[in-house]
Amino acid sequence: MTMRWDATKTVTRLLTIGLLFLAVSAGFAAKAQTSSATIASIVVEGTERVERATVINYLTVRVGDPFDAREINESLKKLFATGFFATVELMQSPVGNALIVKVKENPIINRVAFEGNKRIDDDALQAEAQLRPRSIYTKAKVQADVQRISDIYRRSGRFGATVEPKLIRLEQNRVDVVFEVDEGPLTGVSRIVFIGNKRFSDSSLRGEIETSESAWWRFYTNSDVYDPDRITFDEEQLRRFYLEEGYADFRIISSVSELTPERDGFVITFTLEEGERYRVGKVDVTSELPEVPAESVLGALSIEPGDWYDASVVDVDVDALSDHVAERGFAFVQVRPNVVRDRDTLTVNLTYGIGEGPRVYVNRIDIEGNIRTKDHVIRREFRLAEGDAYSASKVRRSKSRLTNLGFFETVDIKNLPGDQPDRVDLQVKVQEKSTGEISFGAGFSSSEGILGDVGVRERNLLGKGQDLRLRLQISGTRQQIDLGFTEPYFLDRDLAAGFDVFHIQEDNTDESSFQRDTTGGRLRAGYAFSEHLRQTWAYTLRQDDIRPATDASPFIQMAAGKSTTSAISHTLTYDNRDNRFSPNRGYVLSMTNEVAGLGGSKRYVRNRANAGIYYSIVPDLVISALGQGGHIIGIGQDVDVNERFTLGGDNFRGFENAGVGPRDINTDDALGGNFFAVGTLELSFPLGLPDEFALQGRVFAEAGTLFGLDDSNLAGVATGNSIRATVGVGASWSSPFGPIRVDFGYPILKEDHDITQSFHFSFGTRF
Repeated sequence: MTMRWDATKTVTRLLTIGLLFLAVSAGFAAKAQTSSATIASIVVEGTERVERATVINYLTVRVGDPFDAREINESLKKLFATGFFATVELMQSPVGNALIVKVKENPIINRVAFEGNKRIDDDALQAEAQLRPRSIYTKAKVQADVQRISDIYRRSGRFGATVEPKLIRLEQNRVDVVFEVDEGPLTGVSRIVFIGNKRFSDSSLRGEIETSESAWWRFYTNSDVYDPDRITFDEEQLRRFYLEEGYADFRIISSVSELTPERDGFVITFTLEEGERYRVGKVDVTSELPEVPAESVLGALSIEPGDWYDASVVDVDVDALSDHVAERGFAFVQVRPNVVRDRDTLTVNLTYGIGEGPRVYVNRIDIEGNIRTKDHVIRREFRLAEGDAYSASKVRRSKSRLTNLGFFETVDIKNLPGDQPDRVDLQVKVQEKSTGEISFGAGFSSSEGILGDVGVRERNLLGKGQDLRLRLQISGTRQQIDLGFTEPYFLDRDLAAGFDVFHIQEDNTDESSFQRDTTGGRLRAGYAFSEHLRQTWAYTLRQDDIRPATDASPFIQMAAGKSTTSAISHTLTYDNRDNRFSPNRGYVLSMTNEVAGLGGSKRYVRNRANAGIYYSIVPDLVISALGQGGHIIGIGQDVDVNERFTLGGDNFRGFENAGVGPRDINTDDALGGNFFAVGTLELSFPLGLPDEFALQGRVFAEAGTLFGLDDSNLAGVATGNSIRATVGVGASWSSPFGPIRVDFGYPILKEDHDITQSFHFSFGTRF
């Protein structure tokens, strides 16, 4: 039984092998027969725009070549790769050994349109799209454009946006491509969650990052719109914050952004590991430069043993040491902080190593992002030129000068490797901001009522850095128009030259019983002695017409009529503030001397001095001490009311314009004074609201005096040479409509004849 079963299986196997052999032999015979056939001709079918010769040219086979399946497949791929055709078919004709190429051409795009897009205009979408009129339509290009347009909306915070391509077929194998866009709402940030934070609350950490939770009052900012790049920046902000607070072991384990089930917002979760807080242990300096002993630079350090460790202070000390050594003539100095953590004692030992770094020179300075501003306007602010020895302190100073121009929202300077080991390229990226402005000011006083001014100014005219301004002031007592122009680099030199033309009509009837018309002009030129010291010269020619009231004070009557003033003046200014517009540290000193008498009817010498010191106690908490004073002396004649100083209003809060100083008791006319002095102590601070509100509060105290007349023997004059003082509070808001400033000053020391004004308000807008 078993033997018969095995024989049956053997016979079955032999029959199977035989059949397979016959099939393979037949296949080889068929292949041999096909390979022996050659292409007699090539027939192209279905072309409309593409030439027959073009199709044949893309084939890898020619007439006379055998019908090789591999080559025909390769020809098929090449024809598809051209993008000309929607379908391609290659076959051997039943008779005649002809190769038939059947194609269906892709249509030509007649028009590309966008519908439903309101937030992003057509030009912005078209710039990203790959499809263009008169180009060839392919499905791959359409899908790529759909992805690009979706990405644009995601970058603008609209993750729910959808893009649907529609095809409208036209005659002659043409099509219109229409992208139907549903922009959807802005995808905001529903919640920001912190996990692992024990030392600082969630609200404190939210205040340190750029991203914020969506709220109704954030209608004018986009910080509550989800942005992946901003999340990356927020991670760095958190690291910096913890390192500045002494948490040297801090790390971010993860940051996860999850879209809510309703797809209307993101929940962002930061998982943190705070670690322990460290104090500063030992602080030391080592120097490899014999000319710079370590003990000679210890005074430049601001961090001390026992302080909480602060990475930002370490960076400040590195800069301070670099600047200190660079001032001694070492251009290639390098300062390296060595930070050693002792986890047992929770201290950080710091050693600043000073050595001669590699000799590096500036190869190129590349500028990006300036659309309006000319390159030479940026380059002339650089303290380095191509070919100079590289200096980190000069790069920082260059960045500060560019920021102080007020032309740019951001200024970023990066060092990139040059084409040689001892060369470095400086990449300067700027983001321009609006430099034209329309300003409006408003205020109220008991004597003038409502007052306002309107100004138009362009601080970067034609991108050349020129300053052109036109200002009109209108109030119940004053109308003024003035035009000014400044060329900051006259004749391509560091010489700021300009002119002013003005006309003023002033009604001082209520405060001093006279009216005054002033018409004149001024020429000015300024130049720098050093990085921080600057001198400005000016020549002023003006005509004044004083028209006193019939019952005016005798001091006012003495100034009646027309007079001409021809005066030359100079101003010396030393300014090392970190920012002219919003200083946090540094000081500014200025002195002005003016002499009148070079022609004209007025002869006097006037001197003024101003000083301001700014110090940041902690970030955003700035204390400032300001002072100003002046003195005027007549040359062979008395100084009249037109030339004297006045005090009050903008230069002494809590009092009305010209509300302080000598006054005629009989007529109540303010007479001004030959001497004045004012000192201000002010503390500015954030009001604790979200950063996007940009609200700053302040408390201030001011003290000042105004006194001195050429003839003090006139009866009925209150000289008022005592000290006045004011305390007050204020607030500033950098609103979307421009800066708004409110001050309330309460005089605590004053004379009975002084006129007070407690409330002052001003606002402005920019374009």
